[in-house]
Amino acid sequence: MTTHHVPDGILIGRALVPGFEHPRIVTLRDGQLVDITARGMATVRDIAESGRAAEHVRNAPGRAVGAIETVMANALNGNSDVSVPRLLAPIDLQAIKASGVTFVVSLLERVIEEQARGDKSRADALRGEILDLIGTDLSQLVPGSDAAMKVKAALIEKGVWSQYLEVGIGPDAEIFTKSQPMSAVGYGAEVGLHPISSWNNPEPEIALLVTSKGEIIGATLGNDVNLRDVEGRSALLLGKAKDNNASASVGPFVRLFDGEFSLDTIKQAEIKLRVEGTDGFVLEGQSNMAQISRTPESLVAATIGEHHQYPDGLVLYLGTMFAPVKDRDGEGKGFTHKVGDVVEISTPSLGTLSNRVNLSTKCPPWTYGTSHLLRDLARASLL
Repeated sequence: MTTHHVPDGILIGRALVPGFEHPRIVTLRDGQLVDITARGMATVRDIAESGRAAEHVRNAPGRAVGAIETVMANALNGNSDVSVPRLLAPIDLQAIKASGVTFVVSLLERVIEEQARGDKSRADALRGEILDLIGTDLSQLVPGSDAAMKVKAALIEKGVWSQYLEVGIGPDAEIFTKSQPMSAVGYGAEVGLHPISSWNNPEPEIALLVTSKGEIIGATLGNDVNLRDVEGRSALLLGKAKDNNASASVGPFVRLFDGEFSLDTIKQAEIKLRVEGTDGFVLEGQSNMAQISRTPESLVAATIGEHHQYPDGLVLYLGTMFAPVKDRDGEGKGFTHKVGDVVEISTPSLGTLSNRVNLSTKCPPWTYGTSHLLRDLARASLL
């Protein structure tokens, strides 16, 4: 199923390398995973905050520790060969934040479909009323604009306003804490579902690497695992729906911006999703970043600034336009995960992130935190 695709460019990641007790900083050169860990540059945080992250990773001396094809194949095999390095999430001390409801076109379409109750002619009429009101395509609707406020008023009049529409087309973006620093899982790892959930889905997204100064310096792929039934009961359960053991996946590497890869590349990216279950079920979809309703820059500005600082920087999931509805267990039952599903998220500029689904209570527990990392680096004289 997986081709182990990794992109060109300046890549930074983390791995557990045999012979070392602590995570190592790695990059990719000529098909080899290369350990570039150095004193003062022993965390992704320190490299990102150096002001010359791409230059450092490109030129840092290092030691090849394994062929990337072997490393990635072993990861998908449960890292059964302990002599092979194991990829980790390519971030460490950064806060892990996420944006919600960032694609207006898909949000409003879902509202229209819900109100139409499956009647296509009614859906067309509702869509026509809103388009007549704003005089433009829904994909061009700018959150917080006068046109958006007119749509808001029209939806309130029709009795369909909700808190999700507020953050979808209102002036303020939804920014929340997805997970804790050091808790994200990486390529090949299991991703976790809280066992109370019976309706859940992957959320294929791009995540930005942002410095403490608010500078966007790179990007990676992410799976913002979501419990639709838990959040659906109450938005106040967002933390329970989003932050569970192994519920944040990032990787396989962070690609740093350079002359060939920039934020403009991200803005045009098409994110593909493939879910394949042990039951033979296959789900495929895509999310086009060109249709995002809030710019990546505006989402970063809503997260970090004079109102909120992150001294170790942050990683920000940008949201998705993809909400899977394909029936899995019978007509009208929609989609939900099953244990054993393999989820692949990919785009050419960032490669492929692959994970297998399990219950959060069955995934390896998160036991290695910030204090453990700092103690290990201090013992190794790397701080």
